[in-house]
Amino acid sequence: MTAGAGHPAAGGGHWEVPGRRGGHVSEEICFASARELARRIRARELSAREVVQAHLDQIERVDPQVNAIVTLVAERAMEQARDADERLAAGAPPGPLHGLPVAHKDTHATAGVRTTSGSPIFADHVPDRDELVVERIRAAGAITIGKTNVPEFAAGSHTFNPLFGLTRNPYDLSRSAGGSSGGAAAALACGMHPLADGSDMGGSLRNPASFCNVVGFRPSPGRVPSWPVPAGWSTMSVQGPMARDVADAALLLSVLAGPDPRSPIALDTPGSAFAGPLDRDPAGLRVAWSPDLGGTVPVDPAVTAVLEPAVKVFEELGCAVEEACPDLSGADEVFRTLRAWHWDIALRPLLDERPGDFKPSLAANIEAGRSLTGADLGRAEILHTALFHRVREFFERYDALLLPVSQVPPFDADLEYPDEVAGRAMPDYLEWMRSCFLVSATGCPALSVPAGFTSAGPGGLPVGLQIVGPHRADLDVLRLGHAFEQATGHAERRPPLA
Repeated sequence: MTAGAGHPAAGGGHWEVPGRRGGHVSEEICFASARELARRIRARELSAREVVQAHLDQIERVDPQVNAIVTLVAERAMEQARDADERLAAGAPPGPLHGLPVAHKDTHATAGVRTTSGSPIFADHVPDRDELVVERIRAAGAITIGKTNVPEFAAGSHTFNPLFGLTRNPYDLSRSAGGSSGGAAAALACGMHPLADGSDMGGSLRNPASFCNVVGFRPSPGRVPSWPVPAGWSTMSVQGPMARDVADAALLLSVLAGPDPRSPIALDTPGSAFAGPLDRDPAGLRVAWSPDLGGTVPVDPAVTAVLEPAVKVFEELGCAVEEACPDLSGADEVFRTLRAWHWDIALRPLLDERPGDFKPSLAANIEAGRSLTGADLGRAEILHTALFHRVREFFERYDALLLPVSQVPPFDADLEYPDEVAGRAMPDYLEWMRSCFLVSATGCPALSVPAGFTSAGPGGLPVGLQIVGPHRADLDVLRLGHAFEQATGHAERRPPLA
């Protein structure tokens, strides 16, 4: 894997650019919060054209180093920005994201914009409709500027694929940006867009957020309805927001959340429930801290060294903190079984037709799904239900659970995955992210929030803290993450190249 492999600047991507843009990139615009940008556009202190152009300039300047944006639709974006300004001038009511540029995850279908899923099979695929999350973001007034890089079919938590190559960590270009929403996270960290959509089965919103010092929120299943999907009743994979701070993530969630008749598990709570201020005094909350999930998950000491002081912040905020962990026995089998089943129903026909176009690790997952029996799936459902009740009982004693997002700091980008963690061998590309995927199996909302930097290297590497809440307590998790963020300020640190 090379720094520019597959990147548009290296000839591997798909840029639709009207020519090189000059001028100074406005840091004020590119690193302002989405809330502030939206306010200034509504007040006509900034135009949508100015905001979009500033982000396009930032992409042109920074993205060749990180390879986060794989399809750019600059002319189309500027046309939409012009239309947005004209509508606002004519008195049309603006949406909550009016004029804000967003690059969508390359697994999320975008009408008229190439969507590849990082696979050669879909190298030239241009959908004729938006999927639901994109539909909602556009309806709120956001402007599509392109697509963000993903692993092949979003499988794995390290972003590389044969079409576009590798997305690099903006804090250290020799390191992984995480995945599968790695392009989204790297672009956020570098000021290429203020908000990002992502998805999360085993950590794909949380791991890249941790690696890139941004915020990723895995909402409760059904909080953000998904459509179209092959298994509408499944709760393992969810879609959700990424941002540079928790309040911006909540803003995007307010757009993404809410019922939809096309999703059988969509929750009834309207998205507006997440649109208000997140300020709440956390004093008196009962918080559990589990540095290694009861000794079942190996964690690099460099991660623990960052998180232990972070946990003390909750004590300073008035929380009652004690070391405790729910019984997650069976969660590993639940996740691995239902994940293999997901890949089988989604991709088996393509694997049969084009076996040479799948990376071996993903092909093995699909074959594992093919071999599942009804008894295997039945056992997974029984274990899943028992797990739910044990975790429910745990949260009768605690208001939140704190634990590592990623078991390692950002690792060498030339690896597919870390082959060992804290001296323990990792047998496959899933094992190193158990601290995320075991939480996925619980169905609980989980937030990755910047928690500090390791001592390695000139500036250190980002480490995220995972905050998990009770079943469907999404707003409480966001409020607690916001309180931690306000007390620490780690999210304000920017990568040097940006």
